[in-house]
Amino acid sequence: MATKRDYYEVLTVSRSATPEELKKAYRKLAIQHHPDKNPGDKKAEELFKELSEAYEVLSDPKRRQMYDQFGHAAGAGGAGGGAGGFEGGFAGGASINDIFGDIFGDIFGGAGGGMGGGARGARGGGRRGGRPGSDLRTSIDITFEDSAFGAEKVLTVPKTVGCETCEGTGAKPGTHPENCAQCDGRGEVSFQQGFFAITRPCPRCNGAGQTIPHPCSGCHGSGHVKKRTQIAIKIPPGVDTGQRLKLTGEGESGDRGAPSGDLYVVINILPHDFFTREEFDVICEVPVTFTQAALGAEIEVPTLEGKVKMKIPTGTQSHKILRLKGKGLPKLGSYGQGDQLVRVIIETPSKLSAEQKDLLRRFEEMGADATHPMHHSFFEKVKNFFG
Repeated sequence: MATKRDYYEVLTVSRSATPEELKKAYRKLAIQHHPDKNPGDKKAEELFKELSEAYEVLSDPKRRQMYDQFGHAAGAGGAGGGAGGFEGGFAGGASINDIFGDIFGDIFGGAGGGMGGGARGARGGGRRGGRPGSDLRTSIDITFEDSAFGAEKVLTVPKTVGCETCEGTGAKPGTHPENCAQCDGRGEVSFQQGFFAITRPCPRCNGAGQTIPHPCSGCHGSGHVKKRTQIAIKIPPGVDTGQRLKLTGEGESGDRGAPSGDLYVVINILPHDFFTREEFDVICEVPVTFTQAALGAEIEVPTLEGKVKMKIPTGTQSHKILRLKGKGLPKLGSYGQGDQLVRVIIETPSKLSAEQKDLLRRFEEMGADATHPMHHSFFEKVKNFFG
């Protein structure tokens, strides 16, 4: 009799492998050596059985502990219910449906097709009672002030809702759905594939477990109708463009009493006349005159809460940023507020009178380098650069 290989060697993992690493290794190898991918290949079939046996033991913490201590003798001695036996099922870790559902999805394709749909149906306990409703996504435009202080809005969303005529059953009033004759209400059927059984949604009732002999005239048996629905939504203070708000249960209605999906609302903040934002800080550009910047001044600055007075220091340069603490946006999901950053923009005089021009020329002659150190420094560097 051939000696059994070490289970860790079979799965090509170390003895310290985590449950997730075991599952990943088994899934990869099982897909590679599955009999349906290797028809007529006895070696692949035996290897697939060997892989399944190894994973069955190592995915169960108790059986793995016994195997680590006693090796294959643990199964021979009855420890943990035996190490071998593909027919025995998975005693721990991931279930056989979890693993095979993933494998069939890769071998046979997406949901609803062939065995892939069958395995997923079995994993979810079938689709009896109807499928949950789909999630919806929409967007909403709000003002800068709405994002700062929060707001309540009403959205009009086209979506499916439960049919009022049949109260969501899909059956004509006075009648009711009946158990499917093919699956006897289970919502799934089984058949033999190779050396194990496969379960898939019943093709007659599409996994619902019921059929409707007399469909409702209002919804044609679906249990729901399309309707434009008004939904109230609260905008939290501090929200930003691109963020999503989740409204649980406001998506498409489910089939025949199944739960509704969710509605995701994507925020878009409309441009403001003079405010922009950087995270939770509000940015505002404020023009000041040449004289105010040179001599210093006190000016009024707009904020989200109204006008405030702010001092312009003597000799302020254009694009200097002054900070107003706590005048920014509320910090969403936290405490406190951001700041307002005031960017000073010095406005150059234009349309000067002859007298004003003369005064500026005299000012230039009187100050020169002493009053414009940045100007002097820059051109000194340029002079030195070009020799």
